[in-house]
Amino acid sequence: MKIFLLGALGAALALPLCAQAETVGAVDTAFKLIGRNHQVVVEVFDDPKVKGVSCYVSRARTGGIKGTLGLAEDTADAAVACRQVGEITLLEPLDKQEEVFSERASILFKKVRIVRMADARRNTLVYLVYSDKLIDGSPQNNVTAVPLPASVPLKLR
Repeated sequence: MKIFLLGALGAALALPLCAQAETVGAVDTAFKLIGRNHQVVVEVFDDPKVKGVSCYVSRARTGGIKGTLGLAEDTADAAVACRQVGEITLLEPLDKQEEVFSERASILFKKVRIVRMADARRNTLVYLVYSDKLIDGSPQNNVTAVPLPASVPLKLR
């Protein structure tokens, strides 16, 4: 029981480390008679450690009865576009590679993840979106990059 409680506490503490997305909009891709339609959803989140950078994520969301109840497995189709939306400020030194966003893509074991990678040589942040699954992940992925202004040197841990 103590191990379970410690695990739950650890999971709760880890939640704020990844950004929370807000939905920008969605389009239907297939009509479903019962339940919501299949959709492509666009969400946005701000990089939690880089002020002035926002990432837009589009991904498929399965509809129908299973999708409406949260029991369907979404496909691995996703894209990301990160942009400078204000003056860029690094809130702290960055890791060379860090997960900045994660969202469930099935009831169990599948997630859409976005990882920020730091390219110090080019003073650029690279964002990679992919989907993983406990047993068999997908090689489908998408990448975007945000060059930092010369006045904002990339500081790594």
